[in-house]
Amino acid sequence: MDALARCEICPRRCGVNRLAGARGYCGAGRLARVALVSLHPWEEPCIAGSVGAGTVFFSHCSLRCLFCQNAVISHEENGLDVTEERLAEIFLEQQERDAATLDLVTPSHFAPQILAALRMAKARGLTLPVVWNSSGYERPEMIRAIADEIDVFLPDLKYIDEKSAAECSDARDYFSFASAALEAMIEAKGAPVLRGDGILTRGVLVRHLILPGKRKESMKILDWLWKTFGDKIMLSLMGQYTPMYRAAEVKGLSRRLTTFEYQSVVDYALDLGITRCYVQERGAASEEFVPKFDGTGVIR
Repeated sequence: MDALARCEICPRRCGVNRLAGARGYCGAGRLARVALVSLHPWEEPCIAGSVGAGTVFFSHCSLRCLFCQNAVISHEENGLDVTEERLAEIFLEQQERDAATLDLVTPSHFAPQILAALRMAKARGLTLPVVWNSSGYERPEMIRAIADEIDVFLPDLKYIDEKSAAECSDARDYFSFASAALEAMIEAKGAPVLRGDGILTRGVLVRHLILPGKRKESMKILDWLWKTFGDKIMLSLMGQYTPMYRAAEVKGLSRRLTTFEYQSVVDYALDLGITRCYVQERGAASEEFVPKFDGTGVIR
């Protein structure tokens, strides 16, 4: 846990001593904070399988996305603090529930605690594919440090334009870090490997949420991904944007995505030659799909 004594885990590099109780930009402290442990059926099929992904939702975040659908835990910090020992138990309990994968959601600011818990759990029989489900706003050094314990990287790639990243998430340098982190993920895991039942056991699946009024930026992101990685990655184009939290503070984000906007980005991906790509049904854009972060599964 030495990394917590002068925390530089994320690109903010606050340098605070979390071991002594200080909290940096993300708000996280010494212990990992978990808001929900669940079987989640709405992840991509290669992550969720037939039973559901074994999601562990972590509280706090190093971004400040004004449209965050999980703001109650990322910004308002709801959740329960757990030791590494309890976290290891939670991982094993997800395996006992027959989860398809162990899906660690917004984990980056708790990397040291999660690594310790994963090693404990694996020593006790954890064999689930471990999924690092993150915002993408990460230091490549951190990705390389955790890569041996992670099977699948599931990062967002939110923005390519500095203005969008600054305006929507208070992270003007988002793409410079996210692109470098993604390159480190590809270097560590290589091309996707799927089991006979379709579960992704190794590789990188990049998510991109298309925002209203920003379809051209989405196309620029697709250009970069295809030119840089080709078919070494899988892609998930998400059309589920729902104006929540403080979305109305950004011009254009107070409405939902149109069918034209979403389909035009999907068509652009196909025209580029991208085939390893998940698309969403338009009915997925609803607050009904936001989990209830009530602490279920955190305390045994």
